[in-house]
Amino acid sequence: MKKVLFAASESDPFIKTGGLGDISYSLSKYLNEEGVETSVVIPKYKLIPEEILEDFKLIKTFNVPIGWRNQYCGILTHQIDGIRFFLIDNEYYFKREGIYGYFDEAERFAFFDRAVIMMLKEIDYKPDILHCNDWQTGMIPVILKKEYYQDPFYSGIKTLFSIHNLLYQGIFSREVLTELLNLPIELYNEGSVEFYGGVSFMKGGMTFADKISTVSKTYAEEIQTPYYGEKLDGLLRWRKDDLVGIENGIDYNFYNPETDKFIYENYGVNSIDRKVKNKIKLQKEFGLSINANVPMFSMVTRLVRQKGLDLLISIMDKLIQMNIQIVILGSGDKIYEEHFSNLKIYYPNKVTTLIKFDNELAHKIYAASDIFLMPSLSEPCGLGQMIALKYGTIPVVRETGGLKDSVIPYNKFTGEGTGFSFSYYNAQDLLYVIENALQLYYDRKNWKKLMIRAMSADNSWKKSAKEYIKLYDILCN
Repeated sequence: MKKVLFAASESDPFIKTGGLGDISYSLSKYLNEEGVETSVVIPKYKLIPEEILEDFKLIKTFNVPIGWRNQYCGILTHQIDGIRFFLIDNEYYFKREGIYGYFDEAERFAFFDRAVIMMLKEIDYKPDILHCNDWQTGMIPVILKKEYYQDPFYSGIKTLFSIHNLLYQGIFSREVLTELLNLPIELYNEGSVEFYGGVSFMKGGMTFADKISTVSKTYAEEIQTPYYGEKLDGLLRWRKDDLVGIENGIDYNFYNPETDKFIYENYGVNSIDRKVKNKIKLQKEFGLSINANVPMFSMVTRLVRQKGLDLLISIMDKLIQMNIQIVILGSGDKIYEEHFSNLKIYYPNKVTTLIKFDNELAHKIYAASDIFLMPSLSEPCGLGQMIALKYGTIPVVRETGGLKDSVIPYNKFTGEGTGFSFSYYNAQDLLYVIENALQLYYDRKNWKKLMIRAMSADNSWKKSAKEYIKLYDILCN
């Protein structure tokens, strides 16, 4: 049985700020179910709820060298849902009010990366594969290959580095190499971690890992181009034979309208007519005009430019004139929060804007709405469109990253497809596909067929886990 250690900066059910937290937990759970012994290691943050920590046991303490200092490290462990979790404890670095955004990020995650490697020998746990995720773990493959290659304990351990979003690279001054990581300055001089005068943790992981993965096949292709490559496209093209795109999945134990405890009315493929009851109850709850036949659009998203909000704003006047309703849930940049909040004031019967993140409410919106908007400028994978599909809420997406991979465009001649898409980042193209979607919406017979195809699509973690197992097999052979 293969052993995999999943190293990440966050994980459900402890703490998460985005998709990485979901992936750390869900992928590990499904890998275990498929026969891969998968464990997870994250920092022990102050914000982890005490009730979750109650059953964890301290199994080892040791010191981790960070520059000229030796810093305390404690290892706590417990098993949850079949996954063995390890927590890296150091209150100086992780007992804080947040988990990211501090002035000493380089030092915090330099400590974490070295602690993960040292932990293996300290507790006599040797995985076949160290699966590292995003820049916060980028120096694990570097340290492992540059410092521990002569230690027999570490021989044979392979590394996989997963890019979840290339935009965030962990770039710091070049002094971190010698002053924090205890690595030779030659790594900077030869260019293997150097990034425009600084040191990139992301580049380190991409350069030294045995294989690289990212979160969709299309994103793996996109990031090899200058437009999406964030100045690392040259390195990615150089390593293209070691780069694999594997689409994320969603956990149907949590996202399933037949069993979802958060939604107003449960329904499934064989009881799809009950879905409309969710719309009516959401309309009542938020003061929208009560009408079962009006098409309801929704967005559950971070309110940032990356999500294509500029396109939506450009056509909003035309949309408002149509016989539709729009529900928006999310928070982000002030300019977008204010714009959509004002729409709610001006059109209270047609627009609901909720500036927050609320998981239970998100489920209700997925179940209640008819059409889900994701006109993203870029989207490495995206989860919203997959959730929408499962709930029979037809996605309208731009063909980028995982959106292109997971939404099959509707073909009016063959009747095939699971949603609507457009390729160019253009407001008129978005309006055009929305109008096409609305035209089909009023063809109730064919719309229902489209909903059933959407709900029947397989975007499960089980499917994704099997793809990772294939990659693990290649790594170990």
